[in-house]
Amino acid sequence: MLVAERLRVLVEVAHAGSIAAAARNMGFTASALSQQLARLEREAGCALVERRTTGASLTEAGRRLVAHGETIVGELRAAEQTLAELRDRPPATLSVGTFATAGQVLFPQVVGEFRRAHPATRLRLVDVEPPDGYELVVSGELDLLITHRYPGRRLPPARGLTRVPLLADRLRLVLPAHHPAARTDRAGGVKLADLVDEDWISADRPSLDLLAAQDGVEPRIAYETRDYAAILALVRAGLGVALAPASVLRGADGVVVRDLAGSGLDREVYAVHRPRPAAPVPAVLGLLTRVAARLS
Repeated sequence: MLVAERLRVLVEVAHAGSIAAAARNMGFTASALSQQLARLEREAGCALVERRTTGASLTEAGRRLVAHGETIVGELRAAEQTLAELRDRPPATLSVGTFATAGQVLFPQVVGEFRRAHPATRLRLVDVEPPDGYELVVSGELDLLITHRYPGRRLPPARGLTRVPLLADRLRLVLPAHHPAARTDRAGGVKLADLVDEDWISADRPSLDLLAAQDGVEPRIAYETRDYAAILALVRAGLGVALAPASVLRGADGVVVRDLAGSGLDREVYAVHRPRPAAPVPAVLGLLTRVAARLS
């Protein structure tokens, strides 16, 4: 018989990447956690973790068991939360995973309102770069995940989770202020074919490749980074042109924003949570929906 608490140890090791890191997260010694893993392996009848000096990796059996363990641990946390709500005790912390630009444009307006409405619950924001994070919602380590999908990429499987569309964030063309195409605002936008000799600064290559394939051109990508502050700085310095979501371009100075002809592409932003979320999750989701509507 597998023991749920030892399954939780395996899930934590899988997420943390090492026994030492998992032990710190759970408040145990590495030795004690290693003993729990060894007992779980005896119960399972096979090796679950490959121990290395650089960390720990899962065996095939370990990966399969973690998938079940995440669901079991998540259900146990949900059960604990249900009992706490019956005792009229709000959760002390609500953990939200979010990518960088959502943390910049969505959450500053949400946190203050949430604090006023739920003073007994602390909102904890965790950096999670898409497409990661779904497994953390399954296991209950995150109560809510804010994630995105660029054009040309598949959405990860939701594994029984609830996924709610928040924002269709239009991708727009960003040009240096002195660029010839920045001098006029042509109806229908700037044609990609007119930018064939430009260096591109790309946060998501498949989106640009999708547009290029439609126009039969091949963009010259000079820099790749997911950091939109860096992208805007490079464009501002005249080192290239870029596509960027409209939400991150509000108030951007030193650059010119135009539509790219025929693009019509959006970065889709979603909220992901368990089917029976902790009580304050719908409140956070409602606040996020209102902020996203204003951005749209």
